[in-house]
Amino acid sequence: MAEPGWEPCSNRSLERNDPLPGTAGLGERWLLVEIESAWGEHAFFSSALEVRIAAQLVSRAEAAGIRPLAIRRTRLRAEERRSQSSWRWALVDCRPARESIRWGEVRRVEDLLTVALDGSAGEPSDRAVYCVCTHARHDQCCAVRGRPVVEELARQHPEETWECSHLGGDRFAATMILFPHGLLYGRVPAADVGRVVEKYDAGLVDSPYLRGRTALSTIAQAAEAFARDASRDERVDAYGVVSEHAHPHGWTVELDHDGRRVTVEVGERLSEPLLSTCGATIPRRVREFVPISIATA
Repeated sequence: MAEPGWEPCSNRSLERNDPLPGTAGLGERWLLVEIESAWGEHAFFSSALEVRIAAQLVSRAEAAGIRPLAIRRTRLRAEERRSQSSWRWALVDCRPARESIRWGEVRRVEDLLTVALDGSAGEPSDRAVYCVCTHARHDQCCAVRGRPVVEELARQHPEETWECSHLGGDRFAATMILFPHGLLYGRVPAADVGRVVEKYDAGLVDSPYLRGRTALSTIAQAAEAFARDASRDERVDAYGVVSEHAHPHGWTVELDHDGRRVTVEVGERLSEPLLSTCGATIPRRVREFVPISIATA
C-alpha cells in the first residue's frame, strides 16, 4: 500500500515539467521477441521462457550491440498467454540511412538462439512497428498510463501495434517507440497517439512528445531537438549529425540541415533531487540538457 503523500513518478515528473529532449537510451539495433506470457520485473527472465534460454538470448543480443525488447499483442486472453506455440521476432536497424525491419518466426523457442543477428535473417518489411510500454511489474506508471495508449493505438492500427517491455524513463510514461527510426516518445496521451503515428507515417516527428532518436547519443538528441525548436522543421530526417565534441562547458554539435551547417552549443544542469521511478526511495539529481546557442552557416 502506498504511503500517505506518495505520488506516481510520472505525476511528479509532469508537475516538475522534467524536460524530455535527450532522454532516449541508446539503441542502434533492436531484437523484438514475442513473449505472450505475463512479464515479471524483467520481461525475459521473469516470463514463460526458461531462464537458461532467456539468459542466452539476452546476452547474445547484447554482445552483438543489439537491444532486446519483449513484445506482445494487447488484450490477449489468459489462455492465449499460457499456450504460445510460436515466437515471432524482428530485427530492427535504427541507424540513420540504414533503417530496416526484418521479421521471422520460430516454432521452437530454443531456435531463437540461432537467429542470425547480422541483418540477413528474416523477411524485410516496410510496415512500421509501434511499441507502447505496458510493463507494470517494472513500474506501475507504465501500465497505468501505457494501457489506455496501447488500446487506443491498437484500435486504430491493430497490425502495427504491440505492447512492449521497459523502454527506460518510467517517469515519462506513457512511453512509446516507433520503428524503424527508433523515435522514442514520452508523456503521450491516448487522445494524441493517433496524431503521433499519423505524423510518423507522413515522415514527421511530433516534437512536444519526442524524447529522442535511440540511434543517437543523448547529446545529439538534445541538439537536434533544440535545432528543431528553432526551425520548426519536423521532418524525421531533417537533421544529420556531422560531429559532436565535448568541452569544459558542454558540447558542440554540428548538424547538417539541407546542406547548411547548424552548430548547436549544448549545456547541462543537474535537477533538484528527485525520485525517478515509482520504486525509488532515495532522491537523486539527474542530468538535464539546455540550449546555449544555435548558429546556422
